[in-house]
Amino acid sequence: MEHKLSIYNSLHRKKERFVPLHSPNVGLYVCGPTVYGDAHLGHARPAITFDMLFRYLMHLGYVVRYVRNITDVGHLENDADEGEDKVAKKARLEQLEPMEIAQYYINRYHKAMEALNVLRPSIEPQASGHIIDQIALVQKILDEGFAYESNGSVYFDVEKYNHRYHYGKLSGRNIDEMMEATRELDGQSEKRRSVDFALWKKASPEHIMRWDSPWSVGFPGWHLECSAMSIKYLGEEFDIHGGGMDLLFPHHECEIAQSCAALKKESVHYWMHNNMITINGQKMGKSLGNFITLEEFSTGKHTLLQQPYSPMTIRFFILQAHYRSTVDFSNEALQASERGLERLTEGYERLKKLTPGATSSIEMPDTRTRCEEAMCDDLNTPVAIAHLFEALKIINAVHDGKATVSQADLTELQSVFKLYMEDLLALTSETAGESNSEAYKKAVDLLLNIRLEAKKNKDWATSDRIRNELTALGFEIKDTKDSFEWKL
Repeated sequence: MEHKLSIYNSLHRKKERFVPLHSPNVGLYVCGPTVYGDAHLGHARPAITFDMLFRYLMHLGYVVRYVRNITDVGHLENDADEGEDKVAKKARLEQLEPMEIAQYYINRYHKAMEALNVLRPSIEPQASGHIIDQIALVQKILDEGFAYESNGSVYFDVEKYNHRYHYGKLSGRNIDEMMEATRELDGQSEKRRSVDFALWKKASPEHIMRWDSPWSVGFPGWHLECSAMSIKYLGEEFDIHGGGMDLLFPHHECEIAQSCAALKKESVHYWMHNNMITINGQKMGKSLGNFITLEEFSTGKHTLLQQPYSPMTIRFFILQAHYRSTVDFSNEALQASERGLERLTEGYERLKKLTPGATSSIEMPDTRTRCEEAMCDDLNTPVAIAHLFEALKIINAVHDGKATVSQADLTELQSVFKLYMEDLLALTSETAGESNSEAYKKAVDLLLNIRLEAKKNKDWATSDRIRNELTALGFEIKDTKDSFEWKL
């Protein structure tokens, strides 16, 4: 399959032309959410980034198996943690089953992703449903000599692994420096070295979620689930593994080590990482307590928010920055995104209604090629969006009667906008709100057409009543030469 797509491979720290292992099939694995709370803006960025990649690969003609896991119950994110995981703790406090808590937040996560127009993955495995696969992987690593059992727990031997392979190749860290700098963690004396990480943990008495294993009644380490599930659904080698920059170390570094130790080869060809969303330069996240949930964005009920913001504004805000750049939250930036999206959406609606002329009186840029080149250059969505804004000048000129466009040029421009606005950038959605539904639009158009007819018949009372009542409901109506425009 011929194409020009290049993506930034975090492993080699450079852009490389993407060549899938089994063309035209692509295996894509992305680390999904840990479900112990509502989705926030930090969750939205990887979801939208890899939704964009998923959509674009399919646009290029690939058959994509997109696997996005859910970390639900039974694990500790840090070897230093003691006791029970966050979901189980919440279940104990609320007197519910841990899986009941997990399912509640999974449902809410799905609802938030649907509002953001994020497509469902091909497969969405949950960690708790793959304990057998994780136990088998631990046994394989033990059999290869890269892990050891200690007091019912199993730990990965990082130093021994590093003698044969290279621990730190993804993050660029030096194992010797890490061993010198990392302090011994309290309660972790059963580990040989502080850099070793848990593959299986013996459960403490208060740990609700526990499973039988050859070593103890316990639960898997956090890093293990992604290795086990990606191998299960995508094979021993697959094309792309994605996630947030905060997962690069230790999570993805440990995944590489686990796969190499068990399979004697690396599983992943391309590593992709989206950068962080920050507030005043600090990472947004649950652990720091500075996150804003997506529900709070839609209602505006958060001390950091000056107003509510729609899911499409959030999506546009994220796509306006390159996925590898840091995005700093501010109301000013979101309000600018809101205005920009409004301009782009209005332009697209105008484009749909334009009447072609005999010829094009204005030079037509090759918007399709320009957008495609931007997307093939490491998914450069901000540049693609900039090309769409350039095309707005032509749309507005034709709309205002200052230029004409031929049928062929109009059809091409409409096709390009549909491809990018609807199919790839996915900035329009009937599920995003009542004002975006076709039935709602048709109802408002019907009223305004009745008003237009009343004006032609000089029925000013009916005309004024329709306009005044719609205005009172929050509609902005603009009369044009022969028709009208409106927005809510």
